[in-house]
Amino acid sequence: MRRILSLIIMLMVTIVVLAIVNLLIGSVKIPVTDICRILVGDSSESEIWQNIIWKSRLPQVLTAIVAGAGLAVSGLLMQTVFRNPLAGPSVLGISNGSALGVAFVVLLSGKIGGVALSRLGYLGDAAMSIAAIIGALAVMLLILWIAQKVKGNVTLLIIGVMIGYLANAIIGVLKFLSPEEDVKAFVVWGLGSFSRVSGDEMILFVALMSILLPLTCLLIKPMNLLLLGDRYASNLGLNIRRARMLVIISSGVLVAIVTAYCGPIMFIGLAVPHLARAIFRTSDHGILIPTTAFCGAALALICNFIARMPGFEGALPVNSVTALVGAPVIAAVLFRRRKDEVSE
Repeated sequence: MRRILSLIIMLMVTIVVLAIVNLLIGSVKIPVTDICRILVGDSSESEIWQNIIWKSRLPQVLTAIVAGAGLAVSGLLMQTVFRNPLAGPSVLGISNGSALGVAFVVLLSGKIGGVALSRLGYLGDAAMSIAAIIGALAVMLLILWIAQKVKGNVTLLIIGVMIGYLANAIIGVLKFLSPEEDVKAFVVWGLGSFSRVSGDEMILFVALMSILLPLTCLLIKPMNLLLLGDRYASNLGLNIRRARMLVIISSGVLVAIVTAYCGPIMFIGLAVPHLARAIFRTSDHGILIPTTAFCGAALALICNFIARMPGFEGALPVNSVTALVGAPVIAAVLFRRRKDEVSE
């Protein structure tokens, strides 16, 4: 237990250091002492620097922290309930549902109304966020209805993948029928970004995730029982179907909100649970849920830092960076697990 506490403290310190590094990095060089003065409310600093910190860099840091934590916990929930190491937040087509909702706003609204909502500034951004949430929740409700009809996790998993393919097919048709400018806007949204959220949107996003993430801790006991197998968990008094639905709802809501605000962010939900298990060497979700959230926040900050490193014009797409960072993490964990199995 002392080892785990030490690792948690180290992880929290790492998050603080990465947050400071992300505040320092940018096209405008701001000394760390001036950043500290701005954060404590010193109004004597340059107004330009204050705007850069308060309206750009700090919102990006907070968005990356809560989005990374939310996606990581969502991935952990999915991998546990399906007992599949390759399950992730997008496994049931929920992310694809969000993308389909945004596709209707970006690609179809211009064709029907003459002006795409994505070009209407804040109104367009709000419409895209609402459409993403509606699309994700619609797919989630469909999955919950199917979950009541089927018993096997594998069957539900396959149906979820098929729903994702169906959503992608509809998006492909909409792309084909839409003007090039609208297709470009949708593709840019699909690359994912932590910089879209600012001002009141950022406050609402962080507040929602700060409420939802602690609520996932209520699933610790059911998740630990699910690890024992359905039959044994049922004998211990767990309602398997109810527990499965609660996990799907929790994971789906987290994914829906993150996707609505940041776009589809890949690999974090898939890679981070493996990383947390490898670091803390436990299957107890009382430890894994908070530590996975911390690891997700740290990895998201690393990806945001790489995307905004000096030398890049503007910022790299976050999904490109998460794939570059996440794929080696998964490969290393799987190789290490295989090595341990061979040595045993």
